[in-house]
Amino acid sequence: MRTLVLSDLHLGHGRGTDVLRRPAVLHALCERLGDVDRLVLLGDVIELRHGPRHQALDAAEPVLRAVGDALPAGAEVVLLAGNHDHAMVAPWLAARAEDAPPAPLALDERPGPDASALTRRLAGFLGARRTDVAYPGLWLRDDVYATHGHYLDRLTTIPTIERLAAGVMNRVLGRAPASGATPDDFEAGLGPIYAWLDNVANQPAGAGWGAGRQSTSAKAWVLLAGDGRRPIGARALAAALPLGILTINRLGLGPVRGNLSGDRLRQANLEAMGEVVRSLGVRAPYVVFGHTHRAGPLPGDDVAEWTVGPTRLLNGGCWVDEPVFSTGGPANPYWAGRGVVVDDDGPPRVERLVSDLARPAAS
Repeated sequence: MRTLVLSDLHLGHGRGTDVLRRPAVLHALCERLGDVDRLVLLGDVIELRHGPRHQALDAAEPVLRAVGDALPAGAEVVLLAGNHDHAMVAPWLAARAEDAPPAPLALDERPGPDASALTRRLAGFLGARRTDVAYPGLWLRDDVYATHGHYLDRLTTIPTIERLAAGVMNRVLGRAPASGATPDDFEAGLGPIYAWLDNVANQPAGAGWGAGRQSTSAKAWVLLAGDGRRPIGARALAAALPLGILTINRLGLGPVRGNLSGDRLRQANLEAMGEVVRSLGVRAPYVVFGHTHRAGPLPGDDVAEWTVGPTRLLNGGCWVDEPVFSTGGPANPYWAGRGVVVDDDGPPRVERLVSDLARPAAS
């Protein structure tokens, strides 16, 4: 059995940077699906933060129907939720506790395509009979576990909006245990944040709110983490950053750090994912995740950074064309179009599936 894991499609992205809506890119991916026995869409399949759900579903439908049609007869599809489409499983998570205290959330729950109205719609696009839903992760083999990776937002030292919001929830609920945190602990700290962001996006006046904020945040990030040739305003912002970090930590919303370089971004997220793996007790030689949009390990990466005790981490990257980060062409680890291939035996591997992102010509 050959499994292909794709993460972070973000179909319906408010700025149109989800590359599978570009016909040439979608065609190139579909040509690679002919020998796939199981397709795993590892979270952030649709973008629910940039506007009402119907807009994301309208954008996702032709893409997912094309993907479903390209898969061989008998191939399975498994959907997982991430942070940008947590609403796919939120109704199921809530229903578990309606009548009695639920059993602890396991590492590989199978709520099925009826987990929510959203999952039913997506399963209909992909093929209802072939589609299942798993959360918060699934075992691809006895030695390979896969999850979106959004739980790392509660542990990373990078001061993202979600990390700071998680810091607030830590103050309200109490910190997750340093070790032995359960999926329920992570859901308690992150679920309310996702619900609030989903509600904002679905307000009549909220369409595009997330897309605009994301673009502004990305540009600010590059300015703060730049090479020293910053405009005056960016230099002033960078000078104020240490005070902001100190204030955040003194308020008990951290710990976060002010080093925003590309190297530190990669390292901090890998360290946080390693903490998630250890905390959840995932005993697997390989853990596949997404969320950070940074593929790896790639040639030239330090494999030690991607190793947590006996576990090797792998990330298939994303399918979002964000020029702020993906400069320099397909060798860039943030360049869209990769996935993780898992065969019956042998190590999982990160593979480039599409190189040409069919960017529109500059006007």
